[in-house]
Amino acid sequence: MSKSAVLVSIVMPAYNCEKYIVEAINSVLAQTYQNWELLVLDDGSKDNTLQIINEFGEKDSRVRPLQNEKNMGVSATRNKGIDLATGDWIAFLDSDDLWEPSKLEKQLEISGRYLAEFLFTGSSYINEEGEPFKGIFEVPERVTYKKLRKHNVISCSSVLVKKKYFENIKMEKDDMHEDYAVWLRILKLGVTAYGLNEPLLVYRISKNSKSGNKLKTVKMTYRVFRFIGINPIGSAYFMLRHTLASVRKYKRIFL
Repeated sequence: MSKSAVLVSIVMPAYNCEKYIVEAINSVLAQTYQNWELLVLDDGSKDNTLQIINEFGEKDSRVRPLQNEKNMGVSATRNKGIDLATGDWIAFLDSDDLWEPSKLEKQLEISGRYLAEFLFTGSSYINEEGEPFKGIFEVPERVTYKKLRKHNVISCSSVLVKKKYFENIKMEKDDMHEDYAVWLRILKLGVTAYGLNEPLLVYRISKNSKSGNKLKTVKMTYRVFRFIGINPIGSAYFMLRHTLASVRKYKRIFL
């Protein structure tokens, strides 16, 4: 199969995001790699999100508007998107984040070079109004399970991973960092994640996001380690390491 024939399925949960989702979808439409499908799953929005999604679907058949019958939460919604995806690759993009145009193309190039099946990128950051922060988040070239336990360097909206890994591993429990738990479980299989140290993800930091509440995010990190089977003392240890690494990370972002 030629590289151009590889279909990437992009999963985008959407809930009351009329303010940002147009930018998010447009950043997918602007990708230099064009063989993708975008599954946008409305999770019971009360604003105009569903109407916006449907309008994009009418204009471009690669955009697949979907609607949950009731609010399911982000984990179940992502799982539903994965189940309905038809591509060999899964990418995630939150409805308030953005991609740089070369994101998918560059990741697939790395995949071909290293036979990689799990890839992620660095990030730049914007606030709720789209104003950029000066700092960027740099990522290592490769990450193993042991390294990822110390600090989650994998942003969900930057990931590109083979769909086969989601056959037995699902996103669970919205009261923790459900994506981090999935990355750890995949890497625990012996998989190596390959990082592209370029800010190809534009991550929006909002007051209501998980990353915006530091005490909440510490508790959620602890729950991740307990969920994957690490004992309480070990979970507290890795939570502390993760917290210190996160403090250093955000100091660099908010320059």
